[in-house]
Amino acid sequence: MKEKFGILRSTCVPLPLENVDTDQIIPARFLKATTKEGFGENLFRDWRYDKQGNKIGSFVLNDPRYGGKILVAGKNFGSGSSREHAAWAIAGYGFRVVVSSFFADIHKNNELNNGVLPVVVSETFLAELFDSIGKNPKMEVEVNLPEQTVTNQATRKSEKFEINGYKKLCLMNGLDDIDFLLTNKAKTEAYEKSKSAYDAFL
Repeated sequence: MKEKFGILRSTCVPLPLENVDTDQIIPARFLKATTKEGFGENLFRDWRYDKQGNKIGSFVLNDPRYGGKILVAGKNFGSGSSREHAAWAIAGYGFRVVVSSFFADIHKNNELNNGVLPVVVSETFLAELFDSIGKNPKMEVEVNLPEQTVTNQATRKSEKFEINGYKKLCLMNGLDDIDFLLTNKAKTEAYEKSKSAYDAFL
């Protein structure tokens, strides 16, 4: 069971770069691990640290002005390899939402499967978000999953976003696919029994 997602209001980390691929999100050398632990420490590893392991002060995750549970990214986020480890790293770092004007489909689904909500907004709304964060790093964004809205609290402008109904249900209840099946085990067993009885009758 994961943390349930309802309404999230948080400051944001801006990453105004387009075409950020999964190798940049989590470099290939970290893919040997088979569990999700520790991936957050290596999110954007080659942008966060130099070859000696020192933090690169100019990168946004090392900038003390920015923080929060929402990553605001440029267009075409998560392109390239289909590795699920990229979503593990995003979730492991502590992000609950990624906002962009376009996501690679496989990465988008990987985020949803790992408790991270990908929010697709218009390029105009995204540009305004970057502008608002730049002017005030402490400004907040509200993401309302039940209503499927994202609101820039600095301008009070909102947009609706789309999400698969099943994935919405899982996020709101803190369930992954296995959890969902287990919570519906009794219903499944009852259906199978009724189906067997019906087949026997025929």
